[in-house]
Amino acid sequence: MRRLLIKLVVPLCFCAMPFLAAALIAVCIPRDAVNFYFVHFGTMDGLILGLGLVLFLLQMMLCWRALRWQGTGFDEGADRWISHLGQAAEWFPLMGLLGTVAGILQTFSALGAMPDASGSFRAQVIFQQYSPAITATGSGLFMALLNILPSWMVIIGRDLILTLGGSRPTPLAPAGRGEGP
Repeated sequence: MRRLLIKLVVPLCFCAMPFLAAALIAVCIPRDAVNFYFVHFGTMDGLILGLGLVLFLLQMMLCWRALRWQGTGFDEGADRWISHLGQAAEWFPLMGLLGTVAGILQTFSALGAMPDASGSFRAQVIFQQYSPAITATGSGLFMALLNILPSWMVIIGRDLILTLGGSRPTPLAPAGRGEGP
């Protein structure tokens, strides 16, 4: 039973965590915000989500491999790639910021060209032109959050597997208390 737990159940649970976290975040976002996002979904959002999902799925395949106990140790061949792909999570907020700046520039461009009869600008035009800035920011943050989880998963998962397997020594008592191991 312990062998099944260590070789299959714990790695499977850790690999399911990012999917569950993404679902939990998606459920917690207000319905109106989700509807606004999908109505105003733009090209930058597609780029961010597409690239983010590809990197995330690659990391998840590597994490499954890295968390599988081989009898004498873990397959550490995937570690370097998990680390590199995890570092790519830093790109997504920057891509979202680039989309935000582009959306703001688009808004200013539209404001200069479309005053109404009274010389003021309609809020509807402003919101429509500004929406790509908001959706790009959301896409970048969501993909960054999703893509930082796999690296963490491997570190914590391996420690748990080693502890369950009895290979991890118990920690020493804090220094200065006079207690031994």
